[in-house]
Amino acid sequence: MFQKDCGLISCSVRSCKVILHGPYGEDGTIQGLLDLLNIPYQGSGVLGSSLAMNKLASKQMYKQAGIPSPAYLVAGPDDGKNGDQWIEQLGLPLVIKPVEGGSSIGITIVKTREELTGATRAAFEQDSTILIEQYIDGIELTGGVVGNQNLEAFPIIEIVPDEKYEYFDYTAKYTAGATREICPARIDDELTRKAQSYAKMSHKALFCRGYSRTDMILKGDDIYVLETNTIPGMTATSLLPQAAAAAGLSFTRLMDKLIELSLEERRPGRAEKS
Repeated sequence: MFQKDCGLISCSVRSCKVILHGPYGEDGTIQGLLDLLNIPYQGSGVLGSSLAMNKLASKQMYKQAGIPSPAYLVAGPDDGKNGDQWIEQLGLPLVIKPVEGGSSIGITIVKTREELTGATRAAFEQDSTILIEQYIDGIELTGGVVGNQNLEAFPIIEIVPDEKYEYFDYTAKYTAGATREICPARIDDELTRKAQSYAKMSHKALFCRGYSRTDMILKGDDIYVLETNTIPGMTATSLLPQAAAAAGLSFTRLMDKLIELSLEERRPGRAEKS
């Protein structure tokens, strides 16, 4: 029997709950190890985990699936002097972010040409490749999805950081009381259906399993997908459990459902289905 419980990964011979964030835990590495050990686990496999962790790969998959996402450019360490070209192509403000990473670490909203140097330096500290993305000034939304082949979209959550935060950054995410999370979001039924549809489309486009949470920006009647999280926060007050509760699913029942999904259609040594 393989058994381990350290608070971040809890396994028995039957199944495994992975709640690690960042490199190795969220990018397919631990998922590949569990596949080698023939242990079923909660959430996406190697393919879905690695695609969602890489923002460039996600962008490319979104485009193929017809999912709108902010315009972007890609840069390496030798492209740091191309700021004028970036501004000419995408305008200001810009969002500078590392291709891989989470929790908004290394992300900066750039409003002037002078801010680009510090912003790119911060992003390159996290990754050797960065995205220069069009800034969309709108309402931050997030949509949770559960399922493998048959998907259920939860109510959409509206995220309202305190006025002292430019966006839902690391501090706003993890400081108690820094952000209001409104569920259901204060949008009409048509926009709700559109956001839920994009959340499900993103889940499928990235080959996710079990559950995911897709972050979006609403501007007017247009919704842009930013990224998809394959291991969303899973405390009783985290975003996905909040949305599940609004859908009538208790935290305990949500955990049971995720375990059921981890065992569904999965066999030892079998490649995940698309």
